[in-house]
Amino acid sequence: MSNHAIVIQSPGTAKLVEVSIPELRDEYIIVKVKAVAVNPTDVLHVNYFATPGARVGCDYAGIVEQVGSGVEKTLKKGDRVAGFAHGANALHHEDGTFAEYITAKGDLLVLIPDNVSFEEAATLGVGITTVGQALYQSLDLPTPSAPAERRFPILIYGGSTATGALAIQFAKLSGLDVYTTASPKNFEYVKTLGADGVFDYNSETVVEDIKQATGGQLKHALDCISKEPTARIAVGALSDDGGVYTTLLPLPNDFVSSINSNVTAKSTLAYTSIGEDFVFGQPVAANADDLSFAKKFWALAEGLLSDGKLKVHAPSVNEGGEGLAGVLEGLSLVRDGKVSGKKLVYTI
Repeated sequence: MSNHAIVIQSPGTAKLVEVSIPELRDEYIIVKVKAVAVNPTDVLHVNYFATPGARVGCDYAGIVEQVGSGVEKTLKKGDRVAGFAHGANALHHEDGTFAEYITAKGDLLVLIPDNVSFEEAATLGVGITTVGQALYQSLDLPTPSAPAERRFPILIYGGSTATGALAIQFAKLSGLDVYTTASPKNFEYVKTLGADGVFDYNSETVVEDIKQATGGQLKHALDCISKEPTARIAVGALSDDGGVYTTLLPLPNDFVSSINSNVTAKSTLAYTSIGEDFVFGQPVAANADDLSFAKKFWALAEGLLSDGKLKVHAPSVNEGGEGLAGVLEGLSLVRDGKVSGKKLVYTI
C-alpha cells in the first residue's frame, strides 16, 4: 500500500509527500482515513513547534485496518471510527492524521453511528478530548452520567466554535445552567445546543449582562478562545468572590489576577490524554491519570453520540480543494485568520 502525508519540512513549511505506512504499536490502531479536520494547533505546530519529518494533524475519521494487542476497546477491521491523535509529535513522527493511512490510540475514539458521516465525525477528536479535560478535570464539574443535583451556572466563552458547541452540550447534559457568548448571527445556533443565555461578546455591557443573568454567582468559566480580550470578559463575569477559569492556551496568572484576584486560572493540553512523554516547547512527562480519564470520557461520549444526545458541529467540507492538497489550503486559511465559526474538514 502506498501512503502520502502532510509532513513538516521546516518551521512554517509543510508539504504533501510519500511516506511509509505507520508501524502498529501495541495500544494503537491503523486507520484508512476518510476525512480529517484542521485545528489551530496544527498551524501552531507547523509554525512554532516544527520538527522536520513529523506528520501533521490531530482529528480523523476512517476505517479500522489493524488493531494493536494492547487496545482495550473491542474493535475490528472495517469499523467506522473517529478520534484524536497527537499530530506533529516530536517523539513519534508517524502520529499525524493528515495522511491516507494513520496510527492512532485505540481507546481514544468513538465508533461512528450510522447516521453520522465521516465528514461530521472528523470534527470530534480535539473537541471531545479538550471538553473532557476542561469541564471535568480542570473545572471538576458533575458528569452527564451523574448530573448536578442542584443547577448552577457555567460560562462557555466562544459557544459557536467547534469546542464550544460540544462544551455547551456536555455542560447541559451535566445539569447546569449554560451561558455562552457568540456573535448575534450565531445566537439561535447555540440555543439549539442547549444554551440558556447568549451574550454578544462585542457588547460594551457584556460583563455586566452576564453578572446580572447569573446573579453574581458564576463560579466556573471555560474560555474556548483563550486570549487576553476574552479573558477580560470571562474572568470579569465571574463572581467577585472568585471561581475557576480554564483556557485552551495558558494565560499569565498575573494577568488573570489583575482582573479578579480571587479567580483560579487553569489550562488544558489535549496531548496529555495520550498518556505518553512528549515535547511541547519543552519535555512533558507521561500522565497516566489523564489517559485513564480520557478512555472513560471517550466511552461516555460514544454512548451520548449513539443515543443522539450530542449534535456534531456542521463542517465546511473541502474549502479550497479536496484531499490532502485541500488540507494544505485549509492550513493556510487557518494560519491567515480566515476561518471563523466553522470547522474545515477535508475528504481523503
